[in-house]
Amino acid sequence: MSRALSIITAALAVLLTSCGKNTDDNAANPYKPLDLSTKSAELVSEGHRFSFDYIDRINAVADKDYIVSPLSMQFLLGMILNGAQGKTAQEICNVLGYGEGEVPAVNEYCLSMLEQLPSLDRKTKLSIANAIFVDDGWPLKKGYVADAGRYYKAEVRNLDFADGKKSLDVINTWCSKNTAGMIPKVLDEVSPEYLAFLLNALYFKSQWKEKFSKSATADENFTSESGVKSKVKMMKQSKKYGYLSTKLFQMVRIPYGNGAFAMTVFLPKDGYRVSDVCAFLKDADWNAYRYGSTCEVDLWIPRFETKFHIKLNDILSEMGMPTSFMGGKADFKAMSDYADYLGFVQQDAAIKVDEDGAEAAVVSSAGMVKESALGPSENAVFHADHPFLYLITESSTGAVLFAGRFSGN
Repeated sequence: MSRALSIITAALAVLLTSCGKNTDDNAANPYKPLDLSTKSAELVSEGHRFSFDYIDRINAVADKDYIVSPLSMQFLLGMILNGAQGKTAQEICNVLGYGEGEVPAVNEYCLSMLEQLPSLDRKTKLSIANAIFVDDGWPLKKGYVADAGRYYKAEVRNLDFADGKKSLDVINTWCSKNTAGMIPKVLDEVSPEYLAFLLNALYFKSQWKEKFSKSATADENFTSESGVKSKVKMMKQSKKYGYLSTKLFQMVRIPYGNGAFAMTVFLPKDGYRVSDVCAFLKDADWNAYRYGSTCEVDLWIPRFETKFHIKLNDILSEMGMPTSFMGGKADFKAMSDYADYLGFVQQDAAIKVDEDGAEAAVVSSAGMVKESALGPSENAVFHADHPFLYLITESSTGAVLFAGRFSGN
């Protein structure tokens, strides 16, 4: 499919699934879709499968409210993939949903997202940063460093891991700086057993296209999946939104700024849970569900904050890349002659949602050990008074920047 045809198809999808037409009267901040090559557009679509599989698995193991970033993990795994060979590379490609030998295309896709996403909406601050901190005296291969710089704009810096406290301060300061202080640290220690730490930081802050009135916010009941009631600060307003109702859930799409980004909230119906929604989306065609139909929605949504940390070794292994975590079996020799296996992969993320908009940040990190050592309606009522799933997505492609569950705890 050509780039022009992709854009036309996306535009028709919006028109066909809408009861009305949204217009942006801010000429100084017009909506624009991502401009992707045909191959990169295919990788976005294939990446949706990774995103919703990832979200479903996180939802299954998280024992509290969570916030994660499929897109940030795609950037991190892309950098890791560049250093992988053989079976190790094949497994990472399969987890991401890409075919074997697609590393150059993955690099071009990541570069396009890195360069274009931050400039889509003047009312949205979106920054993406990548870094690789290497133990001094244990070099990475020149070709790997060149590709990391060219396609991921990664800062590559040597540190003396024997001076653990100084190295720790440098790495955690980088995380705090690139997330506006939302993620002040991701590591508790730095050990010389590690060859390198690879990091992706993604920061998002945007205003709602239609802000909520703070005077309308009120204490309302929120019922957990176990039936326990508590009070939350519920934001309220009636506006035209993209809306969809199925047997399983209600969905509302709440745009930010000029509409380049949006929060999509999935509220399970009676008898269903957030896990049912996650399982459904994992196997569904995301493009068929992400717009909804434009109608007047009586919207309630809680004001909330969530912080979350998760180690992902087991989840990524179960998704199909176990070899990456096996000492003596993983092959990361395209990164360094001294690279052995991944000691850890993790995400640290935070989100704050209020009447003005949302602020979210994530750092995806990995430690490379040295060798030897995720129905149309004219009027709708959408009261998010029980646990729900939410996504923050880019509008033209549906790429999932952040995903979370709110359950009041």
